[in-house]
Amino acid sequence: MMPGSAPLPRRAAAAGRWGCRLLPLLWGLLLLLSGPSGASEITFELPDNAKQCFYEDITQGTKCTLEFQVITGGHYDVDCRLEDPDGQVLYKEMKKQYDSFTFTASRNGTYKFCFSNEFSTFTHKTVYFDFQVGEDPPLFPSENRVSALTQMESACVSIHEALKSVIDYQTHFRLREAQGRSRAEDLNTRVAYWSVGEALILLVVSIGQVFLLKSFFSDKRTTTTRVGS
Repeated sequence: MMPGSAPLPRRAAAAGRWGCRLLPLLWGLLLLLSGPSGASEITFELPDNAKQCFYEDITQGTKCTLEFQVITGGHYDVDCRLEDPDGQVLYKEMKKQYDSFTFTASRNGTYKFCFSNEFSTFTHKTVYFDFQVGEDPPLFPSENRVSALTQMESACVSIHEALKSVIDYQTHFRLREAQGRSRAEDLNTRVAYWSVGEALILLVVSIGQVFLLKSFFSDKRTTTTRVGS
């Protein structure tokens, strides 16, 4: 045995202690990568004069949140409607750019929420929505136990909450960036068309002025006819 090295049983015990400490951390990272269960996050195209519906099976007493935002198209507005399994309207808004609605399911069944662009005749939209069903699962399987969390478990929970906030902010700024880029591209297209139109008008006016000035300096010859006596 070399000087300063620990015996093999002590090393094995240390490795076991580190394995027990790293196992909850790896479990938390796996949950972070997998994301919260029961959440639907979709970006889709909504053509003009069209309606798109989505369905979700929800159990009674589950807290749900619907959040949507129009990214591109027209005046960036859309109609949204949410119905329970009996067809009762829980949420209805007309021509909204973005909104968020939270409710608790009153009964078991399939809930339907629809986005409508039927009021638009020629402009299609790009819509983003996030439909969260239920609360996030606990970071650790034994998080709800009576005993207090260890220091590493508490740190993992804090990091987990901070990363969820970071993801929400990233999604928010990503949508704002996409919407701003769409507005900038639309403005750039309009400016380009206006510039081409101005150039054509300027060309036509210039050619007209040239011909007009030329007509001022052109010689007009008159023919005189003598009538003999």
